[in-house]
Amino acid sequence: MSAVPEPTRPGPLALVRGFLSGIVIGTTLCAFVVGIIIEYVPLIIAGLGLPVVYGILLYLAGAPRRAREAAIVPVVALAKIESLRASGTETGDIPVDFVLTVAPDGAATYRVKIQHGVNLVDIPNHRPGGILVVQYPPNRPWKAQIVDRPSPEWERRAAGAVIESAPETSLVQEQAEGCGYGALTLFGLLLGAALVLFLFRAELFGPESRTGSEETQSSTSSSVTTSSSGSATVTVGQSLLGEGELRRAIDSLAEAADVSQVVTVVIEERRLTVVFAPTDAQVPRFDLRTLAVDGLPALVKRATTTIDVGSPQTWQVTIVPFGNVVSSRVIVTGPGGSGSLADGG
Repeated sequence: MSAVPEPTRPGPLALVRGFLSGIVIGTTLCAFVVGIIIEYVPLIIAGLGLPVVYGILLYLAGAPRRAREAAIVPVVALAKIESLRASGTETGDIPVDFVLTVAPDGAATYRVKIQHGVNLVDIPNHRPGGILVVQYPPNRPWKAQIVDRPSPEWERRAAGAVIESAPETSLVQEQAEGCGYGALTLFGLLLGAALVLFLFRAELFGPESRTGSEETQSSTSSSVTTSSSGSATVTVGQSLLGEGELRRAIDSLAEAADVSQVVTVVIEERRLTVVFAPTDAQVPRFDLRTLAVDGLPALVKRATTTIDVGSPQTWQVTIVPFGNVVSSRVIVTGPGGSGSLADGG
């Protein structure tokens, strides 16, 4: 009497399939999420289309194996119902979970758990202890299927058969994929997600990953300096009242022009304008690099909150030298007109 074939462990191809499936899952999920975050529609479409393409390729790759299995003549045997339980309440055919003792000719009996659709009318004909006819692939006994319409010969054999119940320890079922399969799938999932994050790291992490020095360089490089014979203007991308912004604008201008002979400085929200002293004129002047810029934001804030012009819309700081003293005055404009406030005022 031959033994029942034991379930085989996943081979190398199954492990490769698990690894590739993990990559597809990780890439799909990460591409979909990243595509939404960076608002890149092609990435979202690619993420959704990847599992479809992978499924088609997997189906085509398995076609030869399915053809070989279809050509194998299944084993037909008698089986005894050990227990059954309906797992649905649908009308018509309902899924029923069977525990069977299968008795192949010339082989040891074994137990198997299967699910089979049974018409609601035929449920009373299936009782524990009843004999059925089943068939299964020779090398996969756990894939047994109930034959609803057996041949007359098998019907006669089933009518007079007596089958001893197989022990519960003889239950056969498909071998689980195992830890190796799960580990490779998880590794593939992480690898697929990491690949998407690496390819789109600039869009995801570029702005947030800047350091303070990089922000300074960006602010300076984004400024535009225009010079003429008597003046120069620096335009920046953010408010000059921000911490260190005015000093960086002055340093940027100092690299392009001589700021040691300045007669007037005008500071606006995002613009610094400097007027240079004529070469031969005897007028008060000062070095722009010596300007005390730390107190200007507080002066502007005090002016915009104390000068009654309605809701302040614009402000302008004018700085001029008087002898050895440099004076600053803030002019605020709003719906109610304009007003000014001098430093020390």
